[in-house]
Amino acid sequence: MTAVTRRIEAVNDFVIKFANVNGSGSASANELFSKSFLRMGVPVSPRNIFPSNIQGLPTWYEVRVTEKGYLGRRGGVDLLVAMNPQTWDKDVAEIEPGGYLFYDNTKPLPGSRFRPDIHVVGVPLTQMCNEAYSDPRERQLLKNIMYAGALAALLDIDHDVIPKLLVEQYKGKDKLIKPNQDAYQKGYDYAKANLPDAIGLRARRADNVGNRIFMEGNAAAALGAVYGGATVCAWYPITPSSSVAEAFQSYCSKLRVDKETGKNNFAIVQSEDELASIGMVVGAGWNGARAFTTTSGPGVSLMTEFIGLAYFAEIPVTIINVQRGGPSTGMPTRTQQADLVACAYASHGDTKHVLLLPEDPHECFQFSAQAFDLADRLQTPVFVMTDLDIGMNQRLTAPLTWDDSKAYDRGKVMSAEELESGRDFGRYLDVDGDGIAYRTLPGTHPTKGAYFTRGTTKDRYARYSEAGPDYIENVQRLLRKFETARTLVPQPVVRQASQKTRFGAIYFGSTSPAMAEASDVFEADGVMVDTMRVRAFPFPESVERFIAEHDIVFVVEQNRDAQMRSMLVNELEIDPARLVPILHYDGTPITARFIVRTIGERIKGSNVEPLKRDKVA
Repeated sequence: MTAVTRRIEAVNDFVIKFANVNGSGSASANELFSKSFLRMGVPVSPRNIFPSNIQGLPTWYEVRVTEKGYLGRRGGVDLLVAMNPQTWDKDVAEIEPGGYLFYDNTKPLPGSRFRPDIHVVGVPLTQMCNEAYSDPRERQLLKNIMYAGALAALLDIDHDVIPKLLVEQYKGKDKLIKPNQDAYQKGYDYAKANLPDAIGLRARRADNVGNRIFMEGNAAAALGAVYGGATVCAWYPITPSSSVAEAFQSYCSKLRVDKETGKNNFAIVQSEDELASIGMVVGAGWNGARAFTTTSGPGVSLMTEFIGLAYFAEIPVTIINVQRGGPSTGMPTRTQQADLVACAYASHGDTKHVLLLPEDPHECFQFSAQAFDLADRLQTPVFVMTDLDIGMNQRLTAPLTWDDSKAYDRGKVMSAEELESGRDFGRYLDVDGDGIAYRTLPGTHPTKGAYFTRGTTKDRYARYSEAGPDYIENVQRLLRKFETARTLVPQPVVRQASQKTRFGAIYFGSTSPAMAEASDVFEADGVMVDTMRVRAFPFPESVERFIAEHDIVFVVEQNRDAQMRSMLVNELEIDPARLVPILHYDGTPITARFIVRTIGERIKGSNVEPLKRDKVA
């Protein structure tokens, strides 16, 4: 087939997408391929796109190679590795004009299955495997390594990188090393001998990785929980959060076992459902343990009554919510930022909860650890709001650091000595004006400091009361506590444009890498937009100031109903006309291309349009 379109040529700046069958063993080979760029000093941003159902369904793995270090999803495909006949037409349609299609050409395909504006590269992978191996499973697994070898040759990846990675990957399973290295070599040799200069994409050594690590957000959040002092985890399996609890167990098994006695200094319970898990966490928090649960949107929906209890009874609770597509059970293996309102106001009645909004695995670690301090200090539920894009994808991130001299902030806990001295104890008594009362832990004193824990109305001394003034005093105090929280949560990060501008943009969480890239594009094009990354709710005062300094502020988020915008309007009493929603919610991570196009269209001529709920990328 003769291509008629000029081919794409690029060095260390392209997107490769693998189309595979779930359960075929391709994941490890694709990850291996991705890591090979890191070993050459070239940043990559890989993303798994996998089915929510059973083995045999389509799965994809997208790798953005980016020497400039842009870690957001780019959009578009420069090289497609087509290993799934069932999704062929859809996959081929994604290739950029002038891009490349790599496929197994053991079985010839008619010309109608290809596009005239792409360049086709065929390798007889099945034939080569059938000739080299007799075991069917071995043929399937090693075919993945074989195409990794062919791609390494086509892209000029240093020849020794992947073989070394194979040694590391199969450490302790030495018998697997040589067969995989041989399969890699077969693919490499075939491409070198038969496909010289078949594609115009090249890998070249660089030095742009630095000291960054490659880590999933869920693992980082779990390690943050360990360093934050968590000793109790109760959870129920749910995609995409299950690996948080699994990683927590793994880390605790290494870091929380008494070396002398072998006793576990932690408790992890896989409960019968989400209600049981949050109930256990509330009970543990009441008893003085640092406890958390990990879940996703449907789990939060089930937990809301217990969350309301923890809010009104003022019990420290940490909830790690790895967001996914909704509503209901939604799209469990796709990403969104659609649980903001559900978590910020979880439970019935007047409730407001602290939300932490990490941008990457590094902040997943930091914020998960910090959540336990905040929960204790504020005596309230604290949510860590990550999502599937951060949680289940490996991401280049700053090294995780910890100050070993740091002491946990347990907040206002009255000691036995203070009680014995005759100090006045009222469980819901605000003595400092910050809305935070003193608490006692069970067993602190044999006769003093006891109180009834109520999720119903009570007075400042925890005595049952249905008097309206007592209720008002309690809920108003909780509002003062929420105001205190504004000063304690992580503060926003601002990036000023090179020139003064009337336009600003607010964003948060996993939108961060795409927004950083979009900001660079805006600057290069002479479009001035100041940006603010919000890192927590309640909103610090600086958020209100940022909005006041701009005529128009775009609010970029990954949900349908502009939830962050709604919260800004409601909490800060902002004129809605000044906040323009930029919404992306198809389940894929937002891209810089989408941000630049959408904001650019609305800035042009100051033609700022009102909210359109049918606007989807």
